[in-house]
Amino acid sequence: MFDFLKKKKEERIVGNELIASPIKGIAVPSAEVNDSTFREEMLGAGMAIKPAEGKVYAPVTGTVTMTIDSNHAMGIVSDRGTELLIHIGIDTVSLKGKYFKSYKKENEKVKKGELLIEFDMEAIKAEGFDLITPVVVCNTFDYQEVIRFTGKEVEIGDTIMELVKE
Repeated sequence: MFDFLKKKKEERIVGNELIASPIKGIAVPSAEVNDSTFREEMLGAGMAIKPAEGKVYAPVTGTVTMTIDSNHAMGIVSDRGTELLIHIGIDTVSLKGKYFKSYKKENEKVKKGELLIEFDMEAIKAEGFDLITPVVVCNTFDYQEVIRFTGKEVEIGDTIMELVKE
């Protein structure tokens, strides 16, 4: 599922990179995610958003590296080389795409702030799913530090993470 993590990367990262909020909502630490893969940051450092609306926007300018048939997650590599994973909800893969609509395909270029995915929050909640949305830096090891800005409401485009290279 996360084959894009295995691809050989180019040395493109220079300086810090700011990651924008892909979702309007409340920014929270990974520790609040009720899934050990994300809570324990097994895929990389990150944080999560408790969504206030069912739209996901590109947090960086880059290229879509991974889509899933169920449209509940997407991988993006920024033009500066940051590998991001946005995962809408917990165990939402079991919905098999029901209530999700993706606007981008693998290898497609995206601009920061561009709409990626829409999802029906109320229908998903009615099915009993937690919509907390982890945002993960999968190549955390390329950075000296991942600074997270949590504990507050965020709008689309607000900075939620700063990745420190040097």
